[in-house]
Amino acid sequence: MTKSPSNSSGNRELKKRVKTSRGRKPSSTRWLERQLNDPYVSSAKRDGYRSRAAYKLIEMDDKFNWLKPGKKVLDLGAAPGGWTQVAVSRVKSGDEEPSVIGIDLLPMQPIAGAMLMKLDFMSSVAMAEINAHIKDGVDIVLSDMAPNTTGHSATDHIRIMALLEAAYPFACEVLRPGGTFVAKVFQGGTERELLTMMKKDFAVVKHAKPKASRSDSSEMYVIASGFKKAKA
Repeated sequence: MTKSPSNSSGNRELKKRVKTSRGRKPSSTRWLERQLNDPYVSSAKRDGYRSRAAYKLIEMDDKFNWLKPGKKVLDLGAAPGGWTQVAVSRVKSGDEEPSVIGIDLLPMQPIAGAMLMKLDFMSSVAMAEINAHIKDGVDIVLSDMAPNTTGHSATDHIRIMALLEAAYPFACEVLRPGGTFVAKVFQGGTERELLTMMKKDFAVVKHAKPKASRSDSSEMYVIASGFKKAKA
């Protein structure tokens, strides 16, 4: 089990500050300061994860325990690869027959134990491309995808819901019976119609906000487990 970073040390740490330079926006300076003072950013570098987001998946899996050895995983919007790295480690995916597939519009550097595909999952060819590698389906579909935020909560909620509404039916196409779907949402919850559908298609539907999710962020995760595969 990977331990999450903590700020609760006996010694008080001085906050690192970034000098505002000519040509840099104040918002960029604030982002840099947040990165420098974020214990999860430092720990990701130390532990070899490509993003601090890895700890969100670690915390959720420590609690719910879906990523078991031998499970097959599909990571939607995988770049830069932090969640894919965690999945590979926990399901014990090997290089010869990777049981973890990560797909994204952006190219990614190789990850041992994972098959990475530069692919738009919403394209007409996506399902055929993926089915060529996972003919018998997957046990877990992960989605940490999020649109660029505008700062306007209503607009951001609509955008993230649009991604979720596209990812959900795709996940249902590739999941095996009993499978799990984990996806990012923004606080305000999933839309009632989609949540009702999830409760019909899965045995259990929950929401979670891991500690690694920044306290000032409205993001949280919907976790649907026990997929009820429709009979042919």
